[in-house]
Amino acid sequence: MSDAANRPESAVPPPRSAVRSLLRLWPYVRPVRARLFGAAGVAVLASGMGLLIPLVLKWLVDGPVARRDAAGIWLGGGLLLLLGLAEAGLFGLRRWLVARPLAGVEAAMRDALYRRLQRLPVAFHDRWPSGQLLSRGTTDLQLLRMFLAFPMTFLFVNGVTILAGFGILLAQRWSLGLVLLAPLVPLIVLCSVFEAKYSVAARRSQDQVGDLTTLVEESVLGIRIIKGFGRHRAQARAYTALTHELRGTELHKARLLAAIWGVITFLPETAIGAALVLGTVQVADGGLSAGTLVAFLSTALALRWPVESIGFLLAISNESATAADRYFEVMDVPPADADDPAVRTAALARTPAAPAPDGLAFTGVEFRYPDAPADAPPTLRGVDLHVRPGETMALVGATGSGKTTLTALVPRLYDATGGRITLDGRDIMTLPRDELRSLVAVAFEEPTLFSATAAENVLMGGEEAGEDGVRRALRVAQAHDFVAALPQAEHTQVGEQGLSLSGGQRQRLALARAVVGAPRFLVLDDPLSALDVHTEARVEAALREVLATTTALIVAHRPSTVLLADRVALLSDGRVTAVGTHQHLLRENPEYAHLMSGADLAGAPGPAGDGRTGSPGLPGSPDSTGPHRTEKETER
Repeated sequence: MSDAANRPESAVPPPRSAVRSLLRLWPYVRPVRARLFGAAGVAVLASGMGLLIPLVLKWLVDGPVARRDAAGIWLGGGLLLLLGLAEAGLFGLRRWLVARPLAGVEAAMRDALYRRLQRLPVAFHDRWPSGQLLSRGTTDLQLLRMFLAFPMTFLFVNGVTILAGFGILLAQRWSLGLVLLAPLVPLIVLCSVFEAKYSVAARRSQDQVGDLTTLVEESVLGIRIIKGFGRHRAQARAYTALTHELRGTELHKARLLAAIWGVITFLPETAIGAALVLGTVQVADGGLSAGTLVAFLSTALALRWPVESIGFLLAISNESATAADRYFEVMDVPPADADDPAVRTAALARTPAAPAPDGLAFTGVEFRYPDAPADAPPTLRGVDLHVRPGETMALVGATGSGKTTLTALVPRLYDATGGRITLDGRDIMTLPRDELRSLVAVAFEEPTLFSATAAENVLMGGEEAGEDGVRRALRVAQAHDFVAALPQAEHTQVGEQGLSLSGGQRQRLALARAVVGAPRFLVLDDPLSALDVHTEARVEAALREVLATTTALIVAHRPSTVLLADRVALLSDGRVTAVGTHQHLLRENPEYAHLMSGADLAGAPGPAGDGRTGSPGLPGSPDSTGPHRTEKETER
């Protein structure tokens, strides 16, 4: 991971070059460079029209006005009108030239950011608040588009205008021109100081907007918790505190901008006043014509906006440079794609001479979370486990033993930091991610649904399944009844996060999503935890048919879920400490017996610690083996 990815989201970055940051936008700007350069040329031409007006005024005052030539005065007035109309028309043309291409640049950058976010590992998303990512994809990109549309062009245009204007001033009266040039050096020094201070404040402001976005998003998604525990006042206080911090930063930015704008306005205005007094004296002495003085002052006034806008343009440019830094902080994080030849070569290099077994195999697997303390033990260490082809393996362990982490390694939500995982003998690190995730389907304990129809949520597990596949998957998950009762059946929008459904309904839709594509490998993380006992029994009966045709690893906390499996693996303190049938582990492994007895106590009445519930089909009962296990063991 890059340093940017590991840096806390609100940290102020070290000093950097704003120009270097903004130059990184060039790959996105390059496709529309012709129109942007054309727009800049049109803007320079428009500014040139503005500089011609004082020269026409000089001719008009010294010529037709001095001679009282009415025809000449009308001609001069017409020329001034034409120049004004041309200047306005050219600026309008510039705006038209940049509007469409810059909207395309913003869309391209937003698409690239979204694609990168989809390819980044889960470990990245674990560290980054969603509000920080949202602000980078919205407000930061809008700021960059505004920079490309206005400050980028006018920093160049105003620079050219100032150089040309001062050239005209010096040509007209070099002594007065030097008076106007006097503030140049202090302005350059003050602008450099302003830029350094303003960039720090701009970064702090944009990070605070990200923090505020995170809080708002969490408050909306967690509104039931906030209301249920009466925490609305506490959340309001937290929101107020963040808004006050942001307000303070924005006021600091405003003070910096007001100071630089005041200085940039005061020094040139003072110089113009001095030039006016000196020029008036020269006109009175006969050393300067009135028309030249009028043209000189008109040119100086025409340069007021280009000079005074420097502070404003620098402020936007610094904020845009900060936005570019924040954008590329995400874009610079490597996706660690399995299609990278280096990744595949490294995986092949550590492949042992002996072929890996078919099915799902873990060999010496270790894993440590990227943000774990250096002295903390790995979450998983030396995991060796083999799920044979067509077998269902239950993964059992105490809370915190690493069960969910182990299942997350199979679809490469995280990459193992040691050892190897193979599917039918192929190291998953050598498989392209698209191929790997077409082989492996997952269902998590906490189901996540999207703002889409029930059918669209299910089809995320296999778009090729079609409507018939959706209906079969809904029947397996015992979701067909409640889905059919929705206003538009499977075509009903389930709302953001599926919050219009109950927890059990969301979990069944997530299970349907996992099985709809008929995957070769199925990973289920306690997928039935939110179901009542009757619905759970129906789901298990239907799920047995799916498990008979796939290789499955199921995290199990309930005894009834364990009965779906052919064998059970006990995970303890990050290691697989025992593997066997449910009955064998009950008899031979005290830790497993303790876990199952606790589950029995939670699930049904029965003597504590004896591994029995007194109900047929539950652990410890004579007929708990079930037909599913017997048939599959007979086949092998």
